[in-house]
Amino acid sequence: MGLANAAKTEGTRDNMGITIIGLGPGDPELLTRKAWEELTGRDTVYARTAEHPVLDVLPSKITVITFDDVYAHAPTFQAVYTEISRRIIALAEEKGDILYAVPGHPRVGEATTPLIEQEARKRGIPVHIIGGLSFVDEVCNAVGLDPLNGLTVYDAMLVAGEYFPRVNTDFPLLLGQLYSRELASDVKLTLLAAYPPDHRVTLVQNAGTPDERIWQVPLVELDRTGPYNHMTTLVVPPWSGPSAYETFQNVINHLRSPEGCPWDRKQTHRSLRRHLLEETYEVLAALDRDDPKALKEELGDLLLQIGLHVAIATEGGDFLLGDVIQNIVEKLIRRHPHVFGDVHVKDADEVARNWEAIKKQERAEHGKSDHPLADIPQALPALLRADTVAKRLHWQIPAPPRGLDPTALEQLGEEELGDLLFWLAAWSRERGWDPEMLLREATERAIEKWYPEAKG
Repeated sequence: MGLANAAKTEGTRDNMGITIIGLGPGDPELLTRKAWEELTGRDTVYARTAEHPVLDVLPSKITVITFDDVYAHAPTFQAVYTEISRRIIALAEEKGDILYAVPGHPRVGEATTPLIEQEARKRGIPVHIIGGLSFVDEVCNAVGLDPLNGLTVYDAMLVAGEYFPRVNTDFPLLLGQLYSRELASDVKLTLLAAYPPDHRVTLVQNAGTPDERIWQVPLVELDRTGPYNHMTTLVVPPWSGPSAYETFQNVINHLRSPEGCPWDRKQTHRSLRRHLLEETYEVLAALDRDDPKALKEELGDLLLQIGLHVAIATEGGDFLLGDVIQNIVEKLIRRHPHVFGDVHVKDADEVARNWEAIKKQERAEHGKSDHPLADIPQALPALLRADTVAKRLHWQIPAPPRGLDPTALEQLGEEELGDLLFWLAAWSRERGWDPEMLLREATERAIEKWYPEAKG
């Protein structure tokens, strides 16, 4: 059979390949007739987990083989599904035709299905899907949710393996198969990066069965409740107010629309330049005051400037928000090979050296100048620019200006040096000189003297 026909739709099963069947949400009465006929027509059924009521009512002549042992021995959450999928493929190659049963519907919250299909295509193994009533239907029925109203459905194990939940917090979230307290602990840590500790969440267990149970806890207590099983689902409601970036960008685009605000509509990249700078300095001021409340507000104002620039660029066909995010994510991964690759580093200094080497390679690939000063903005404050230039060029301390005693300077501590810098600025201003411009000009003279090719 050709690769194009490797994945079959429901109802077109041949005599060979892998049939993935949905066992429904739990109650055997909710199992589809087609699924029952398929199950009872087999001598052996391979089930991802034994924790499902349908398996208990199968005729005794049927041998049920589960993969629950993988959950206990796999080193990571992703490794669980990878190993189960590998075993299914191996069984299909050995036996030619197998039935693999999963909770709910094979295409709803079932991580092994796409893994099996992907590998099966490579090997020319047909895959047939026999659907079932999804656990999502019964959970939504239990808590009164409409899944079409922005509901996000995730496998709890996948969320547990993340450092930040990739969800829209302005819409409800449903995490299936929260099967243990240990898994709940990992899920909680991930969700706490995006939701407050007292955010109340709902747990639904054995949805759609006579043993259905529903209870609520604050998110921070998620791993202090239970007991859990493979039919436990976590429902996370939206924040009480707008909190997602998508909502934020929608408000900005509304302001820029014909129905929006005249002031926002007339802004351009250039007209916003001053506001971007002002908001940046206000963030720095909040940091200097060590004021978290002010920092929260000022970061929002700074984010507004970013959102406006994204909206303007989108309107002009220059780039989309996704382009901005994709660029920085790929850059972070590329510049941290010791985190996302197989590079080993011994300390932060080696990380910095690797970072500069990677940037040098990037400049070469994009045909940019290779000198280390190429990407230092001219608009930086003079002292920051001077410090950055000196650091990039790895300068030793040059000879002091005429008449300045270096021995006296060596005795200065950090506080005294700060006082001296302040005194120099005040003294310069008293003489009618602009200390910012003086330092900027001194930096440029140093570059021309010690690194003239950088000016080319």
